[in-house]
Amino acid sequence: MIIAAAQNENLAEISNYLVYSAMAVYALAFFAHIAEWTFGSRSKVARTASALTQTEGDGKAGGESAALGATAKAGAGGGTSVLDRPKVVVRSAAGRRGDLPDGPGAAGEDEQGDKYGRMGLALTVLAALLHAAGVLTRALAVERAPWSNMYEFSTAFSLVAVVAYLGFVFAGKNARWIGLPLVATVLLDLGLAVTVLYTESTQLVPALQSYWLWIHVALAIICGALLYIGFVATILYLFRDRYETKLMKGGQPGAFATSVLERLPSSASLDKFAYRINAAVFPFWTFTIVAGAIWAGEAWGRYWGWDPKEVWSFITWVAYAGYLHARATAGWNGRKAAYLALGAFACYIFNYYGINIFVNGKHSYAGV
Repeated sequence: MIIAAAQNENLAEISNYLVYSAMAVYALAFFAHIAEWTFGSRSKVARTASALTQTEGDGKAGGESAALGATAKAGAGGGTSVLDRPKVVVRSAAGRRGDLPDGPGAAGEDEQGDKYGRMGLALTVLAALLHAAGVLTRALAVERAPWSNMYEFSTAFSLVAVVAYLGFVFAGKNARWIGLPLVATVLLDLGLAVTVLYTESTQLVPALQSYWLWIHVALAIICGALLYIGFVATILYLFRDRYETKLMKGGQPGAFATSVLERLPSSASLDKFAYRINAAVFPFWTFTIVAGAIWAGEAWGRYWGWDPKEVWSFITWVAYAGYLHARATAGWNGRKAAYLALGAFACYIFNYYGINIFVNGKHSYAGV
């Protein structure tokens, strides 16, 4: 028994070192993404302004002929790099918000920027592997699911967010723009985990010793990580939408706003991306609450007791249900829907941090 305890302590220490190593590599990935946004070409990203300044008289035929001409011209210069060729976007009509082209990504289709972006992506993959190893060795050390307290929940949460991002990227989605805000948030989350929220590896109280720990809490982590990516898309949508609105009114955004926001997908694409994620996650969040109620019935003899964690999980469910209902029935798209989505995610974050840290309840024994 003493030998086993010593082995578990060694595994827990190895887990800590792996998490610290992952943080160091995430920091390198963060600086690589900063370089990607900073040194990526600014001359190849002025698509939105040009699309908005075209007249309706150009129409579909004019847009298609110009696109075909650009294609032929690019093909004539056989020595041109693929990254330097203009991205041809054929639209049904120019000058309409829904027809605006997506940005090329953080690198701006520039070879130097793309080099830094690939470095950032490779470093993120390496950090994710170290991160996953840290979570796995923590599980081996405690001989249970590695998410029974806020430290473990935070490390698992950020890992799932990174894996989801990498999944979007390697699936061929235009998702490189998520890299910088994601890595910055992961660093913040892990920094809080290893300092403020750190908890020594211990065994569970009897109420938590259930297979529902693997189901209920794992689902909460997965849902939260995906909702976070939807939150990032919503925040960036608000900035991009404001930029497009200013252009449509004839305004001239600053050089920094142009060079950064032009690399993002269009506001319509960002809005659709966030909506699809939130809509896909909502049924799983519903099952998360149901699974928690079933577990509460087994552990405490009642399915619902108005515990603060239960209440705010339900409030979060209502907030996202209101967001989806508003979009589906009232036609709330754009900024109004975005504000509802931000409010819903704020409920999730308060349930995650606020309830666990500042409010006492049945879930308090999980520890900070």
